[in-house]
Amino acid sequence: MASSSSPPAAMEVGESTNWTELPPELTSAILHRLGAIEILENAQKVCRSWRRVCKDPSMWRKIDMHNLGDLDDMDYNLEIMCRHAVDRSQGGLVDIGIWYFGTVDLLNYIAHRSSNLRSLRLTRCSQITDDGFVEAVVKLPLEELELSYCSFSVESLRVVGQCCLNMKTLKLNKHPQKENDDDALAIAETMPKLRHLQLCGNGLSDTGLNAILDNCSNLEHLDLRRCFNVNLVGDLQKRCYESVKVVRHPNDSFHDIDIGSSEDEDLYGFSDIDLMSDDDDFEGYYDFSGASDYSDYDQFDF
Repeated sequence: MASSSSPPAAMEVGESTNWTELPPELTSAILHRLGAIEILENAQKVCRSWRRVCKDPSMWRKIDMHNLGDLDDMDYNLEIMCRHAVDRSQGGLVDIGIWYFGTVDLLNYIAHRSSNLRSLRLTRCSQITDDGFVEAVVKLPLEELELSYCSFSVESLRVVGQCCLNMKTLKLNKHPQKENDDDALAIAETMPKLRHLQLCGNGLSDTGLNAILDNCSNLEHLDLRRCFNVNLVGDLQKRCYESVKVVRHPNDSFHDIDIGSSEDEDLYGFSDIDLMSDDDDFEGYYDFSGASDYSDYDQFDF
């Protein structure tokens, strides 16, 4: 006799999941796919349960402040927002990326509150000076550093190498430069533990590349795209292939690098979030529009 039990009825057309009733761990996994701006401006306003997840310090171990650089068109202050995100990490921040709006004050704010920071990414942060950059970075146990289209000097790069003794990843991306081996020689001199090195657009020549190969024996990934002063052929090419697992050539495609320029990247984005909440008494959002109060007070507390 056939069993009388039957499988659960399939979801009917038009029926949808109530996203506000997901288990917290699943909600957290979903929200981790968003950047900090999307979480603070949108996701945390959906409902109380999402708000609670968004306040958990574990959500802020990694902070990505990716934006398109249209700062004048924004209704909120990204520096205030970033400080708030850092405060939410409660000292647990290990990875942060800042685009366009970084300042010396912000960098020092991060350094003072994030003693566990391992990865720092700065893209097109023209307001950060050499002295301010060095002052903050020497306080951090960095292992990964990205400086894309920033104007820091080779002296700053050398100080970073001397202070961050466990540096394993360095990304130093620029517009294509005239021949200059200063960066390469500083890297070779101070960062012997590097495993991943990206020098897109750098002015290094064969001399600088050989110095890096001589001194960075642990190198596994070397990205030389747009390094048009390197003649990667013959013995030098053979040496790279023998000592480095992955080598990107000067003329290799550049399409997969997000450098913060609308000319070189697709407009990023995330799926739209339905901001309608069935919680009638949910009201009051943190104001990121330009307030100067960076205190730990959070008016979202319920």
